[in-house]
Amino acid sequence: MSSLSETQAPAAAVQATPAHPRQSDFSFEVGTRLSNADGSPALGRTGVIRTPHGDIKTPAFIAVGTKATVKAILPEAVAELGAQAVLANAYHLYLQPGSELLDAAGGLGKFMNWPLPTFTDSGGFQVMSLGSGFKKVIDMKSVDQSGPDDAVAPGKERLANVDDDGVWFKSHLDGSKHRFSPEISMRVQHEIGADIMFAFDELTTLQNSRGYQVESLERTRLWAERCITEHFRLTDQRAGKEYQALFGVIQGAQYEDLRRKACQDLGAMEFDGFGIGGALEKENLGTIVGWCSQELPENKPRHLLGISEPDDIFTAIENGADTFDCVSPTRVARNSAFYTPHGRFNLSGSRYKSDFTPLAEGCECYTCTNYTRAYIQHLYKSKEILSHTLISIHNEYFVVKMVDDARQAIEDGTFHEMKARVMAEYYAGNPDPQGL
Repeated sequence: MSSLSETQAPAAAVQATPAHPRQSDFSFEVGTRLSNADGSPALGRTGVIRTPHGDIKTPAFIAVGTKATVKAILPEAVAELGAQAVLANAYHLYLQPGSELLDAAGGLGKFMNWPLPTFTDSGGFQVMSLGSGFKKVIDMKSVDQSGPDDAVAPGKERLANVDDDGVWFKSHLDGSKHRFSPEISMRVQHEIGADIMFAFDELTTLQNSRGYQVESLERTRLWAERCITEHFRLTDQRAGKEYQALFGVIQGAQYEDLRRKACQDLGAMEFDGFGIGGALEKENLGTIVGWCSQELPENKPRHLLGISEPDDIFTAIENGADTFDCVSPTRVARNSAFYTPHGRFNLSGSRYKSDFTPLAEGCECYTCTNYTRAYIQHLYKSKEILSHTLISIHNEYFVVKMVDDARQAIEDGTFHEMKARVMAEYYAGNPDPQGL
């Protein structure tokens, strides 16, 4: 595999693809712009993403339905709790049940009985993270680069190998060998049929050297060109289908020059929007999102991949992210963790056994208006899966509503006051004040 100098990138190997006439079926309109506390203009904004299956008012939290389901929640309940869209995973749906089946079913939305907008990510994260043996989590806390660039999690084997054309990987289900390339990812995502897709990119980690980040960034740039070309070809070939928007993915890890270069390179391409992904430390999230927002086209939406904690959400919003997603609300729910304005608590604690209050006082979600902590704790302790459903509904509602409230606060001119109030209460570090 050829490497690139850190100071010189090769000339573009693929000629830029012109815009497609059907891209007008997808649009983004900027609404109210956020101001800093001193009145100067900030990067955050409200807006509306318009898709064939409806509008998404931004900022918005997108519920994750990895395998065409938001875990433990009926699609009707996902809509009732306020989610405007669902994001599914191309890697998982490609392996099971297969993208051809979803195509035959009429696409992701019809397959899962979800009439509102849908997203699919490209599968790049799963190919790389599962392939390196890190499973669902890649360490984004350590910037130690002393190890090799092809590091694998301890006790695991490498299940994915990258080359300039694409990635060979083994299925985590049965060990069978598969190939993803920009063209294959586009075909799979077109068959899945989501309103918004993401270009195939290479995920790097904070442990990768700067030299490898430069090399990977150029590979992702060339893959982005190929994704656009194949996306437009498939759009023509599948003329009877509704238009699917394609977002480019911005990589570059912690490096300002690489992030800005990626934004400039992909921002000049005919993408419908952009995803901000890759390795970053939590404390640098706002800075990196800000770099990207300064460089990317103002009239196209920006999606930040993989966040749901309140501090991350507010930081992302004020630095220009329009949408974001994360599996955390349902994942932690399956371990009895639930969100409240006072922080996140664990329902398995003994104090909740006789607590006949809702998960969060004043919460208007289905769970809180019908069930008590005592009952849900009983379900959890009894290993009844209904506990997963009830806590998941509440957690998704909590995050969706928080983002909806932040959007309204931008429009009202009260965002900074709202952020300060929510952060002070949520991160006070006090015991749960509700109930017993």
